[in-house]
Amino acid sequence: MWLIFKKEFKELLRDKKTIIFMIVLPLLLFPAIFGVAFFFMSSAADKAENKVLKYAIVGEAYAPAIVQSFNDAPDKFESVAIGDETDYAKLIKNETLDFVLVIPKTFDSDVLRSGQHKIELYLNDAGLNKVMGRVSDIIDEYTDAFQQTAFAQLNLDETQQEALLKPIKIEKQNVADEREVWGERLGGMLPYFIFILCLQGAMAPAADLGAGEKERGTLETLLISPMDRHKLVLGKFFTIATAGIITALITVSSMAIWGLVLSQGMAVEFVVKIMSMIGLVDFLLIFLMLVPVVAVFAAILLSLSIYARSFKEAQSYMGSLIMVVIFPVIIAMMPGVELKGGWVWVPLTNVALAMKELFKGTMNYFALFGIFTSTAVIATGLIFFCIHWFNKEKVLFR
Repeated sequence: MWLIFKKEFKELLRDKKTIIFMIVLPLLLFPAIFGVAFFFMSSAADKAENKVLKYAIVGEAYAPAIVQSFNDAPDKFESVAIGDETDYAKLIKNETLDFVLVIPKTFDSDVLRSGQHKIELYLNDAGLNKVMGRVSDIIDEYTDAFQQTAFAQLNLDETQQEALLKPIKIEKQNVADEREVWGERLGGMLPYFIFILCLQGAMAPAADLGAGEKERGTLETLLISPMDRHKLVLGKFFTIATAGIITALITVSSMAIWGLVLSQGMAVEFVVKIMSMIGLVDFLLIFLMLVPVVAVFAAILLSLSIYARSFKEAQSYMGSLIMVVIFPVIIAMMPGVELKGGWVWVPLTNVALAMKELFKGTMNYFALFGIFTSTAVIATGLIFFCIHWFNKEKVLFR
């Protein structure tokens, strides 16, 4: 068995494609994903903030001061004449305008006499455009001025003004610490990336060690050797599992290393906070939980590879497996699904939930017994199935 493992693993390390999936992809994918996402989000936000918005104001005569404020900012707003056109939605959808402001006839600075004013803002709020915020910045100046005028007429002091504006104020006291808050937000997405990377790291060697052997005609040579079939299967299984575990180790290490690099070298406040919350033991537990998960992946992938007639067919089967892996992670992200009761024993979902709890710092370590036991039992059953599968001539020589 170990002779087969040694032979297969040496051949594995000579394959550049496998090295890319096992080492390069986990090391570079995490920073690339977050870097690209941050770049595009920042670029989109800057573009929306600095774009010159085309606008029209209906009822200009009722609020000349507001109109003048927009005219005084030509680097931010551009007035467009629309005549008697009243189909504001059409003008906005065909990008003639970014927004239309409709001021009522009753508009008056004396709000005690005129009451509350309702200014209509027509815009397309489907995308990131910041129209509402930028218009509100100008309108809010007049809102504050109108309030101060009214308060002065009523002769109210500052305390009375605050009480009048908000008679009852709710002060939120969050009993969850900062780590728990961020763990809930980010911990659910973590298993998604890790599971996919571990699966990808094991896919390439699995396809090669089963279907690849068939295509090269070397499988028959192995079968006529005096080695027992189960040892032959276990040698291949451990090769695939080792590739997956290496990918898991590099993935978890990559998260820790890049987090430290960013927090120390670039002094990114957000990363500093996250990395200060998560300890070395948490990363170690995440890695240990991935070991039986990778064993499950390795057994399934080897069974599919043995069944496939060709390398291409094996890749087709394995590609479909990604959807099966994503589903338990999606369940773990659903509201109300927690690492309690029966969820402790649900494979893959329990590991995904445990990763989130570790990031939150609320992990019930007794649940680890159920997680490891359920995943290990399934992995063992799949290994026995793989051996049974390999002993069937009609499967090997389809």
